[in-house]
Order: sequence, then structure tokens, then C-alpha cells
Amino acid sequence: MPAFRSQPPKPLILSGRGVTAVLGPTNTGKTHYAIERMAAHSSGVIGLPLRLLAREVYGRMVDKVGVQHVSLVTGEEKITPPGARYSVCTVEAMPQEANVAFVAIDEVQIAGDLERGHVFTDRILSLRGREETLLLGSATARGILEHLLPGITIVERPRLSELHYAGAKKITRLPRRTAIVAFSADEVYAIAELVRRQRGGAAVVLGALSPRTRNAQVELYQNGDVDYLVATDAIGMGLNLDVDHVAFAQDRKFDGYSYRQLSASEFGQIAGRAGRHLRDGTFGVTGQVQPLPDDLVHRLESHVFEPIKILQWRSKQLDFSNLKTLQASLEQIPSITGLTRALPAVDQRALEHLVNDFEVRDLASSAANVATLWDVCSLPDYRRIAPAQHADLIATIYRDLIRTGSVNEDFLAEQVRRTDSTDGEIDTLSARISQIRTWTYVSNRPEWLADPTHWQEKTREIEDRLSDALHERLTKRFVDRRTSVLMKRLRENAMLEAEISVNGDVFVEGHHIGQLAGFRFVADASADGPDAKAVIAAAQKALALEFEARAARLHASGNSDFAIGSDGTVRWLGDPVARLVAGDHVLKPRSVLLADEQLAGAARDFVAARIDRFVNHHIATVLKPLDDLTRAEDLDGLSRGLAFRLAESLGVLFRRDVAEMIKDLDQSARASLRKYGIRFGAYHIFMPALLKPAPAELVTLLWALANDGFAKPGYGDVTPLLAAGRTSVATSPEVDREFYRLAGFRFLGKRAVRIDILERLADLIRPALQWKPGAQGMRPEAAYDGRRFITTTGMLSILGATQDDIEEILKGLGYRADAVPAEEAQTHLAGLDAAQAENAGPAGTGPVVEVVVSRTAADRPLKPTAPAVKDETAPAETVAPVEGPAEAGEASPVASEAAASMVADAPADTAETAGVEPAVAPETPAEQPTSAVEPDVGVEAEAEAPRPVL
Repeated sequence: MPAFRSQPPKPLILSGRGVTAVLGPTNTGKTHYAIERMAAHSSGVIGLPLRLLAREVYGRMVDKVGVQHVSLVTGEEKITPPGARYSVCTVEAMPQEANVAFVAIDEVQIAGDLERGHVFTDRILSLRGREETLLLGSATARGILEHLLPGITIVERPRLSELHYAGAKKITRLPRRTAIVAFSADEVYAIAELVRRQRGGAAVVLGALSPRTRNAQVELYQNGDVDYLVATDAIGMGLNLDVDHVAFAQDRKFDGYSYRQLSASEFGQIAGRAGRHLRDGTFGVTGQVQPLPDDLVHRLESHVFEPIKILQWRSKQLDFSNLKTLQASLEQIPSITGLTRALPAVDQRALEHLVNDFEVRDLASSAANVATLWDVCSLPDYRRIAPAQHADLIATIYRDLIRTGSVNEDFLAEQVRRTDSTDGEIDTLSARISQIRTWTYVSNRPEWLADPTHWQEKTREIEDRLSDALHERLTKRFVDRRTSVLMKRLRENAMLEAEISVNGDVFVEGHHIGQLAGFRFVADASADGPDAKAVIAAAQKALALEFEARAARLHASGNSDFAIGSDGTVRWLGDPVARLVAGDHVLKPRSVLLADEQLAGAARDFVAARIDRFVNHHIATVLKPLDDLTRAEDLDGLSRGLAFRLAESLGVLFRRDVAEMIKDLDQSARASLRKYGIRFGAYHIFMPALLKPAPAELVTLLWALANDGFAKPGYGDVTPLLAAGRTSVATSPEVDREFYRLAGFRFLGKRAVRIDILERLADLIRPALQWKPGAQGMRPEAAYDGRRFITTTGMLSILGATQDDIEEILKGLGYRADAVPAEEAQTHLAGLDAAQAENAGPAGTGPVVEVVVSRTAADRPLKPTAPAVKDETAPAETVAPVEGPAEAGEASPVASEAAASMVADAPADTAETAGVEPAVAPETPAEQPTSAVEPDVGVEAEAEAPRPVL
């Protein structure tokens, strides 16, 4: 257990003899003056308000007099070389008595602070140097110092530069070398995130950071890696920063008791960080804060603030007889005017909790034990936890000290082990640093530990590791290294080196700034801010050379290196280089280069010409039948006109739309057109070679270019059905009907059927309508009575459709269904087949046709469907007479109306045509249909006037 040291009453030194107060605003060189004065004496001690500032002054003293002559004493760190003549301390760590030639206390105005003020007051009134005592601080302390220390020498130092108000500015428009001040960690982090996105990054300074982390962050700012510093009021004391402008992002703070407005002197302490030495500084607010009042601005610019009228004081004449007498002595009221009893600080609040602990009360049974308890209560609350929790930790340490004389090693090891991890993000690491600082403080109380040296080294090592990890996380989160390095090089007016990788990545000074896609440079989304143009300009030389090289490579590329996307983009080796737009003809689109202005002159012309050659070649290759047709020189008259119509329609015409032209075509003209792959079908004039995925996709693209079709519903959704081998598909109301035609499908209400499949359907219908009862030969499978026909499984098979589907399809083609009872249809067909067999010869020698009749025919009545409405205004379409072998399959005129009867797997429905398109024999080989059938989608059938067959 530490030895008990009595503290006899010691009178306050209420005299200013030999004391000099150097007072003035920030940037007056007060601390520098104190260092010079201490070095001029044989010995000395200086007290500073922050551990961080103490380390800075320690370093400067070491540079002046040598490391062996200077000690550093703070709550968490002690460097004490044997025979050291100078001590640099935090004010709390200053010795109670100092037998030295020189004593200095910095920032004496803090003596008015509610939390720490009583410590500064005690040092001001009790420590003196044999030869010189120096008090440093704000001019606001002049009056109270003259009152308490009569005869004190006051030296006021004017600010070396001026301070001016710059008004309000948005954070994104703040000038370089700005410190942005907020009063909570969350707000500091939020502002730093914004600055990173807009300006490349910011350093952050908070009071909770360890000195090592804070110094590393300040160094980021000082060496120019970042131009912005976001901080709490921790920058208001001791940090010598190269700041030109201070911007207040908040004007209220929590002082430990309540949220309140900053005082004028607090504004001045922080704003005074702007400007160094002879360089003027400015201050202002961000858009989140109301502009400062004129009177406050005047006071800040002239450094005139309300004087401190009273200092915080707490008695040092403590009575350790028992806990009650200790508490009573702490409650003493000062008898000197100008002093006031301080509010309970952390140590006193902890004591108030501990006196209610029965075990602690029992252990504090002697004056020595009470003194030890008060000593342990001095443990700082680095973790900022609840007073009761902090008191519990103090109680644990106190019990160990009283019972065993030192803190339990196992307990200490476990607490230290919990902090020994660099995993986690900023908040986690900050919490660990706060915890390890507690144990660093404990390890620097040698009377509390059995092996203090070991734990000092251990805790220092962990704190350093955590500090470095926290600095790394802060930098990673709030600093864009790429942008900061580039900005620094630009400010140095250095030539930036740019290069482009084989993949098109563009680097400046080794930092990725964008991607070269084809002939367009795309900057990184994060490569913005006021200097983005300068960075990109640095890459322009490299880009210009690369553009020329790429132009040469593209010009020499083969067609296989190019491709046209469904959106009309022309790509070269995967990169977009042009986009197609409508030209004078649907088959002749124009290409527009996708290139920056760096591609110019002959190189640009070479690229444009090569892309045009590819586009023309691609269309001529994929749509060869159409291309050949447009170039045909052996067509004239009607055949040339039909060829023109077919090319304009991109390879598909409804036969009814050109019925008059077809009727007037002679055999020679038809033969000429067939040479170009044109098929004269029953329902369409088309080019079968185009009914493939690649041609259909290109045809759809060309139509979309000419008709603003990219935005129309269903673009690109139909052509994949060709690749899937679908012969018919359910239609969708969300797909424009024109896309079905372009993909080679006929829109027929609820379903769309491939054009060539419809022509095969016509092959099955035609003989059924041409057959007459009593005619020689076998009755065609679909024949019924010469006027009507029945649906067959063959029809269902090629269509890949159900019975309901085929009825919809036939109705879409202009047929209408007649409902015939299954029994009647079966009897009728059996009679026809019997008569045909009798006419053909002996029984069994003729063909026997099996008719499938619905099994449910007797179970439900059948009603005829309504006949299709005739379009009286539509011109009648006639079928050209058979013209010889070339069109042997074309139908002969049929005098009677045709009809369809639905029999297979359904009642024997017959459908009487209300005028249908002529059934003309197809010229394409049979194709195997798929069996997949999609569910019906209710869509109105394509309007088509029914026409009688003549």
C-alpha cells in the first residue's frame, strides 16, 4: 500500500512579487516566449493544459537543452531522466512544491473553468520559481490576477496578425486551409464525410483522440495531404496550425451540465487559430449557423472580451481523519474575494458514491486509508461513463491497495487484454483507447503496482498500436488519398505524369482517375471538386496520343472486332464507338461517333469511315436477301414496285395489302422475284431467309431507328422467341403489335403465329376446301362438305396450340366456327367415307378416315358461334389461276364459301368462312413445330376484313 503523506495546511501565495503575466490573444508567441525563458534558467517547470501540448513543448525543450536534461510528466506518461533539470508537465501533474528557478503556467484563464479551474487556481496561488514565475493566457484574466496577486507585472502582447470576419459560406465552398469546428464527434464525422466527397478529404481532431493519433491527423493537414481540418474546440488550445480560415459549423456546446451558446471568449479562443505570425486570418460560419451578430464580430476582431471575474477554488487543507471530515474539508468556502468554491469534480463525485459502499467505508478506517482512497479517486474518467460505474472501478482498485498493497495483477492483465485488439471501426477503437488510457494512468502510479515498469511498457505499446490503427481508419474514411496527392502536386506546380493501361484505365501520378471507353474518357465519380478539371487536363496529353493509336488500330480491324447492340450502339472490341440513327432509307442508317474532341482531324475521319463500312457490311450480310433485292437491276414495272414495297416493309407484306399488284404479275415477273428469295404465300409475301433470330433482331433495330421505336413497349422482347423455336406464342397487351411482324409472327388476337407456319396451315386447309363430295380419290383429312373443314391434330401440331388456340387463330384469319353436334359430324363423315369406298371398288380397297369425336358431346349442348362480320368496303381478293409447275401448289378458285369445323378433342364444330384469305401453297420445307403452348392472353385480334374466295 502506498505510504501515507500528510498534507499540512499551506497558505496561499497572495502576492505578485516576482510574477509576470504575459497576456494576449492567440498567435502572440506566448508559449514560445516561455520556452525561451525556461531554457535561460538553470532549472524550471512548465505546466500546460493538454497532454498533447506538453509533448510538443517537451520536444522543443529537448531540441534546446538535450534529452537527458528534460523530463515529461503527465497523468499517463512519465519520462524522467536522472538529473533532469527541466520538467514539462500537464497542470494537474505539476509538483505540489517546486524548488526550481523558473515556473510557468500556460492558459491561466482556464482557472475560471467549472471542471478543471480549481487545479489551475491552486497552481497559480501556490507555485513559484526562485528567480522567475510566468503566467501565460488571455487578457481576460488580467483583472482577476491583479486582484489576487498584487504587484504582479502585466505584459500584454498584441496579435502579430489581424483577424477578419468572412461571413457565412457553405461547407463545400470554404477556402483551402480551413478548420471547420463542431462540438460533437458525430457532427465532426458527418462534416468530414462531406468534405471528403467534395474536396478530397479532411483531418479530424477531437479531444478524445490520443496524442499520437491527434498528432498524426494534424500532420496530414500540416504537410498538405489535405486542405481541411474538422475539429472540436480541442484546437482552441495549444495546437500550432497553418490555418487561414476558421468556420463554425455549430455555435452551441455541451459543457458537461447543459447545452449552451458559446461565450465570446470561447469564440475568440477558437477563431484565433486562423492566421499565423504575420499572415492575417479570417473566421466565419457555415450554412448551418446563423451569421454572427455585429457586436460579437467586433469583439472577435478587436480581441476584447468580458474579463474573468472569479476563479474556481477547492481547498487543499484536507482532513483525512475519516470520510466525513474529508468530505467536509472539500466543502470549505474560500475566504478570499475573487474565488468561489468549485462544483464537485470527477474525483469528488466518485468519493460521494464510495462513501455509501459499506466495504469501502469499513476499509477507510484510518487516516492513511482515507488518504489512499482520495488518491485513487484522482483516476481520470477517460471513458466518459456513468459516475457510478467509474466509482466501481475506483472501489476495485482501492480494495486491492488496502488488502494487498497493489492492484491485482490478474485483474489488471484481463482489463489490458480486452483492449489489445486493432479490429473494428472508429468508434470501437476510440473506446479501446479510452480504456487503455485508464490503465496507462494506473501503470504510471508506481506505488499502486508490484511491477509498474512492465505495465507502463505494455500499456504504452497497446495505446500506440490502437492510436496508429485509429489514425489509419480515420484516414481511410475521411481522406481520398488519390485526390489529396494529386491536389498537392498541383499546388506545387509539378508536371503530372499520366498513363493509360491496356484495359483503358487512366492513371495520373499512379492514381486511377477514370476509364477510357473507346474514344471517350469517363472520369471516376469521386474525381470531382474544384481541381477535377486540372487533374483531367493533366491526362489530356496521354489521351490525345492514345486516341491516335486507337484510331489506327480501329481502322485496321476486321469486321469480327465490331458488333451492333440491340440499342443501336456500335462497339469495337467491346467499347462503344458510335451509335446508329435513322438515315434516308430504313436499310441505310447513319452512324454518329461517340468520341471526345481529342479525336480530331484525319484520325476522326478514318474512324468514321471504318465504322460506316462495317455497318453497311453487317446489314448487307445479315439481311442479304433484302440487300440483294434493293440492288436488283433485272426487275422492272410491277415486280420492281413489289420489291420496293417489300424492302420498305423489311421483308414481310400481308398478301391482301398487295392483292392487286400480285393479280397483275405475270409468270415471268413472279419467277424474277422468286430468284431473290421471295415467297408468295397464302396470307403473306415474305422472305423465309429472314425468319431467323439474327435477321429478325437487325430488322427490328432498323425499324426502331426509323420509327422512334426504342421507347415503344416490348422492344426486343419478341425476337428471342425465334431462337427458342416457338411456332406460336401467347400475345401480350404490353408489346407493340409491330414487333410481332418484324420478328416474323402474325398477330392473331390472343396468339401470334410464325408466318411460315401459317403458310403450312394453309397447305392443310387448301385441299379440304378444294375437295367436293363424290370426287374421286381419298377425302382429305380436314375435308367436311366442300364448303367447310374440320380442325385436325396435324394443324394443332404445327401450330403448337390447343383446340381453343386454333379456334382463335382461325378466327383471326377470317374464318368463323359453326357448332355441329359431334354425333351429327361423325355420321356425316362416316357417310362420306362409305360412299367414297363404294365408288372406289370392293370394300376395303379405299382409304378409311378416322374422325375423332368429343367424348363429352352427349353431355353438353352445342351452339353455333356467331359468324364473322363481313367488311363490305374491303375489296375482294382473288387467287391467280394455276400458272404451271412453278406455282403448282397455288389454289384454284373456289366458288363456294369455305368453312372450318372443330372436331378433334371437342364437339364437331364446323366453321363457315365469312370470306377468308386465299389458301396458296407454301414454298418452304416443312418444319417441326414445338409442342409448348403458353396460356392465352386476351388481346383483340388484328383487324382484317374477311373476304370471299372467288
